[in-house]
Amino acid sequence: MAGPEVTIYTSGWCGHCMRAKALLDRKGLAYREIDVDGHRSHRQEMMHRSGRRTVPQVFVGEQHVGGSEDLAAAERSGELDRLLGTGAPPCAAPQADPDCHTQ
Repeated sequence: MAGPEVTIYTSGWCGHCMRAKALLDRKGLAYREIDVDGHRSHRQEMMHRSGRRTVPQVFVGEQHVGGSEDLAAAERSGELDRLLGTGAPPCAAPQADPDCHTQ
């Protein structure tokens, strides 16, 4: 059984985004990255879903985890593994989707 999809809203210049993605990569998780730079609709979607304006914003399924520090705290406490269940599913077609990342 596959776990929920992991989504991370990012910006290219963001050090916190790089740290959050590195944590997801270390765990070997597939995730969908949504770059909000120059994409007003992506930023608005992120703000609507999270209630926050800053990046990164991480979701496991529909559950908002928070930013980079929130993600790290969830990892330390075991909450991230609980949210993931059996782990994040791979993207449907990683080679066809440049926003899909797998380790």
